[in-house]
Amino acid sequence: MQFTAQQIASLLNGTVEGDPSVAVNQLAKIEEATPGTLSFLANPKYEPFLYTTNASIVIVNNDQVLAEAVKATLIRVENAYSSFSVLLEAYNTIQLDKSGIEQPCFIHPSAQIGENVYIGAFAYIGPGVKLGDKSKVYPNTYIGDNVTIGQNTTLFAGVKVYFDCVLGDNVIVHSGAIIGSDGFGFAPNPDGTYNKISQIGNVILEDNVEVGSNTTIDRATMGSTVVHKGAKLDNLLQIAHNVEIGSNTVIAAQTGISGSTKVGDNCVVGGQVGMVGHISIANGSQIMAKSGINKNIVEEGKKWGGIPFFAPYMENLRIESAASRLPALEKKVIELEKIIAELRNS
Repeated sequence: MQFTAQQIASLLNGTVEGDPSVAVNQLAKIEEATPGTLSFLANPKYEPFLYTTNASIVIVNNDQVLAEAVKATLIRVENAYSSFSVLLEAYNTIQLDKSGIEQPCFIHPSAQIGENVYIGAFAYIGPGVKLGDKSKVYPNTYIGDNVTIGQNTTLFAGVKVYFDCVLGDNVIVHSGAIIGSDGFGFAPNPDGTYNKISQIGNVILEDNVEVGSNTTIDRATMGSTVVHKGAKLDNLLQIAHNVEIGSNTVIAAQTGISGSTKVGDNCVVGGQVGMVGHISIANGSQIMAKSGINKNIVEEGKKWGGIPFFAPYMENLRIESAASRLPALEKKVIELEKIIAELRNS
């Protein structure tokens, strides 16, 4: 689809400087833009590209002063960065604007399918499923028995949702994610073998949760594994059975959270963090990448780090800095020991 500078300016409450009829059909970075594309300038260090870019339209701040002539048509707005983010969202909405039911796919007769949904080819929707209005199920997605999915929720290609799980409104689950696989529960026998403990609970993803590609969220042994409203989970996470993740908490890639651990609201967890089971993480905690969390964090709003974690974030940085100087410190200690020995002998 094509949009003119005037149409874009109207959407952004901006003003056109140049040709209002010039049209674009793609978005691009200002340094890589080609004719027919739209870009923006928000960071002053990219200003030189404003005078050399091949973009047809560039969004700039109202107070942008031009040092020389520009070829592109400008759209002046209050905040170029936020305005461009509005366009990115609009562009993404258009790209993902799908509806209808493609064939072949399987929809069990007992499934309840809402209005204006999209179900892609080779999707499987099992008995008792409830799929809310305006939701999208991309190709090769599996939705097991008695799963409930709210409105405007998107499951990208290849997502697997096991039986009895519940997904709220405006949830996004990216390709390859698995929701509701068995928790890691096995009872050891005297002969060294293991008996599997059946996992009969489910997973609940509340409204506005986003789950990254190839993340696995295990179903509870009993009860529910819960990801609360607004939480954002990156790619390649392992969330174990009966874990609870608080509202608006964000967790970066390759983090693993062991069973029955509770992570509070508004926490920020860096990549490759490991948490043992049956602990609690206080609201507002910030945990640096690669930290090993082996006990409760009870102080709210603090930063933590270490492997395993044992110190507040800044103290841990000082410890790491001191550790890098240990060889030099050791050399000094040896020299001081020699001087002390000489003084004692004299």
